[in-house]
Amino acid sequence: MSETRVIRIAMNGITGRMGYRQHLLRSILPIRDQGGITLADGSKVTVEPILIGRNEAKIKELAELHGVEQYTTDLDAMINDPSVDVVFDASMTSLRYDTLSKAIAAGKHVFTEKPTAETLTEAVDLARQAQMAGITAGVVHDKLYLPGLVKLRRLVDEGFFGRILSMRGEFGYWVFEGEIQEAQRPSWNYRLADGGSMTTDMYCHWNYVMEGIIGTVKSVNSKTATHIPTRWDEKGEPYEATADDAAYGIFELETPAGDEVVAQINSSWAVRVYRDELVEFQIDGTHGSAVAGLNKCVAQQRAHTPKPVWNPDLPVTESFRDQWSEVPANADLDNGFKLQWEEFLADVVAGREHRFGLLSAARGVQLAELGLQSAAERRTLDVPEISL
Repeated sequence: MSETRVIRIAMNGITGRMGYRQHLLRSILPIRDQGGITLADGSKVTVEPILIGRNEAKIKELAELHGVEQYTTDLDAMINDPSVDVVFDASMTSLRYDTLSKAIAAGKHVFTEKPTAETLTEAVDLARQAQMAGITAGVVHDKLYLPGLVKLRRLVDEGFFGRILSMRGEFGYWVFEGEIQEAQRPSWNYRLADGGSMTTDMYCHWNYVMEGIIGTVKSVNSKTATHIPTRWDEKGEPYEATADDAAYGIFELETPAGDEVVAQINSSWAVRVYRDELVEFQIDGTHGSAVAGLNKCVAQQRAHTPKPVWNPDLPVTESFRDQWSEVPANADLDNGFKLQWEEFLADVVAGREHRFGLLSAARGVQLAELGLQSAAERRTLDVPEISL
């Protein structure tokens, strides 16, 4: 029996919400506890996390809680530790470029949250650094691994929609101001100087969702807003919200077949949810339509499409939601973050490029920059192609 290879992962920013819940608790620890993953050649690889954070007491508590042997506040020491194979970063966006640059220079493989940098220039530079270093770099594209979007992509691949006409997305929920009820998101999210911004946060996601399901983003027209001008921080102190808490975007897409598709995506932390899930995407095509959330996907074929007639004088008696059919998973789909981690680790062992790398992340940063510029200038902007 072949020996199981152990990949040591320095996990930076692990005390944050995403770093802890999705990457440590729901991805790396389950991979460790299940005995690793079996690769295509039959060999096995498992993981050994090293927890890194600024609060030593907190990371020590997490390490003891989850049976993790090593933890530290010294990120640089772990980056330069020859026994470390992968550096993962889920810390603040403003620190990410320096962290990833150091890790790449040290010859480490990198896996990171988004955005990968505060500017397009830095994001492209990171992609160049990784290419020159020959390391495997992965960027979290978790939404493409979610059951709902996996089903939606399958419908695209099977030609269910015919010619795709449009895509629309609704994302968001009410984030409490923090005065009476505690806010569900950290206060830096709403301060521009600290890297906050709905556009900066979410357009990098929407870019890979649109790319991964339909095609290339060719233009953007965006409107931003700061609907809640005053919020309260973690200490209960009021502060001015200088970052946009909502972004309303219209995007022109091009499919691999050359068809033009119009996408509309609304993102808001000042909206109350009247949807089945916190994010939903609808695709309409000549032969059918589908709506997907994080888990569920429903579809309506052309032959099953009803023929409503507009009549404001009569109450609606039909249930439009009941006219859609649920799309089956036809497979057991694990946590999206965990699935991408497993794919990335297999790429690390094989020494190959990860399909969602730093160049894909740079396109997300580019779309966020153009979205903010579009809103400021009140005009539609083309999205230029990025090359290394």
